[in-house]
Amino acid sequence: MTAAPVRVIVHAGFHKTGTTSLQDFFSLNKTALAPHLAYYGKMDFFNAGAQARIYAQRPFPHRLLRFRRSFRKFLNSIPDHDVIVLSRETFSGGMPGHHTVSNRLMTSYGQPAKRLGNTIIRELRRRFGPDVNITFFYSTRARAPWLASIHGHLLRSIRMTDDLESFTARFSEGLSPECEAAALARALAPVPVVTAALEDSARRPEGPAAALLDLVDLPSELRSSLSPVPPKNTANTGALQAEFLRLNREIKDKIELKKRKEALLRSAS
Repeated sequence: MTAAPVRVIVHAGFHKTGTTSLQDFFSLNKTALAPHLAYYGKMDFFNAGAQARIYAQRPFPHRLLRFRRSFRKFLNSIPDHDVIVLSRETFSGGMPGHHTVSNRLMTSYGQPAKRLGNTIIRELRRRFGPDVNITFFYSTRARAPWLASIHGHLLRSIRMTDDLESFTARFSEGLSPECEAAALARALAPVPVVTAALEDSARRPEGPAAALLDLVDLPSELRSSLSPVPPKNTANTGALQAEFLRLNREIKDKIELKKRKEALLRSAS
């Protein structure tokens, strides 16, 4: 009797769509899930996650080659399993709102995400054979809260000097995680792409992890016994974001700016 092909679910994005909560859930329940699936998250991919992000900002062929080598090294290091789940939002590249090495604003996931996705597919087929059953999974979010969340993250992490209105105006009306996933579905075909909106997970006990769990055939008693992840609200308050914006506009020195932001975060915690 021929063994069923290995099944691999690649959760490849997107940023600010509940990915951390999903990853925390799978990490917390990794041991309980181990008989049914092998989960690999943010800290498990050697340098592949960082190489994917760097490629999006420096989209040169040698950068994609570095990602491929790192991802291949990871795949060669893991044991076989019937079902494998890989979760890393940088497998879609860089978060929109950042800039490329040529200082061009990244206004979508674009070509880097498509090339990274197809590289992942080729490497999975190389490791597990041409019949490997691959599904790409993308968590999504409504456009306005998604862009607001990205803006808040960038206010804290880099010297973002746009207010939310100006920041949002830099992106086309058609930009949204759902539209990005649709473009990737066309680029990755015939490999299937599944999406799940963050808003739809709000009332589900597993939170953002629920839709990914739906793709795996788990015994109902196991699923009901999995430990929930406490809700997290990592967004900074409006007042704190306003202070970050003021500092970003006033302080040019990167080291001083970082120190002032870290002091603000400590005082707010």
